[in-house]
Order: sequence, then structure tokens, then C-alpha cells
Amino acid sequence: MEMTGLNVEREVVIEVAAVITDYDFNEYASFETVIKQPQMYLDNMDKWNREHHYKSGLTEKVPKGMLPDNAEYELMQLVRKHFPPTGEKPILAGNSIAQDRLFIDRYFKDFSKMLHYRMLDVSSWKIILRNKYNIEYKKKNQHRALDDIHESIDEMKFYLKHLDPNLKQS
Repeated sequence: MEMTGLNVEREVVIEVAAVITDYDFNEYASFETVIKQPQMYLDNMDKWNREHHYKSGLTEKVPKGMLPDNAEYELMQLVRKHFPPTGEKPILAGNSIAQDRLFIDRYFKDFSKMLHYRMLDVSSWKIILRNKYNIEYKKKNQHRALDDIHESIDEMKFYLKHLDPNLKQS
């Protein structure tokens, strides 16, 4: 997700993406959209968000984005297609996803109910492997939702490669 800031009480989601994979990182489906939000949220972004979202081209796309309710509906359809109601719930995974989960819980309540309570945060792996083993993944930090997901997948593969040298990397 990309947001206008990190305060879930004052800021909103402006881009959302999802990628469905298995535990071998085979990609089955993906979804991404820019979320339409009132201009006041863009006007009130802090310097960091203004600079990064402008540079990535995201700010320009927000006025023409998908309505939040429609985006939530599409996310729910994606989950329904790949996760039967009586089966395992999808696990939210990525970098620093606790913040994403706060925004999902607030702004996409029905979608939130479909997710497993467990999450796989790649940042936890980053902290351990960098500080204990001096293993570091070099990120591009593009700050676009789908790009960030693919980078998180590649980063997780990078860390797992240190545990399993036979794991394929892209």
C-alpha cells in the first residue's frame, strides 16, 4: 500500500496492490490500483510523501483512481477466487506490513475479515540477517505498491537462499 502518511486517523490509502503466491513464490494472480481520494489529503501530505509520491507519478494519478469501495471489492474477489471460504485464509506478507494492516483494518474492514491474523513481515528477516549475520538485501525503494510487493518477494527469496542454497532466485 501507499498512503498519504502513516497516521491511520488522518491519512488515507492512495494505492493498493496484492499478489497471490504459493510458498515457492509462484505467482498466481495480482491486482493493483490507484485509489481516488479528495485533494485535501494530497495537499496535507508531509514533505517526504509529497516528494516520493510526486516523483513516482502516483500523486498525478490519484484524482483518476478507483473509488476505495471498488478497490476493496476487487481485493475481496481476488481472495475469493484463490482461497475457498472453508480453507486457509490468506496471510498478509511484505515489508513493514503492520502499518498496512492498520490501514486495511480501518479502511477495508470487510477485506480485513478475510485475512489470517498472522502476518509474514520480511522486515523481521531483514533485522535479524543484517544485524546478526551482516547479510543485506539492496532495495530499490520505488514506492509504488506492486513494485514494492515484487521487491519484498525477491528480498524474501534472497534471505531464504541463505537457508536453502537450492532455492531459485529471480
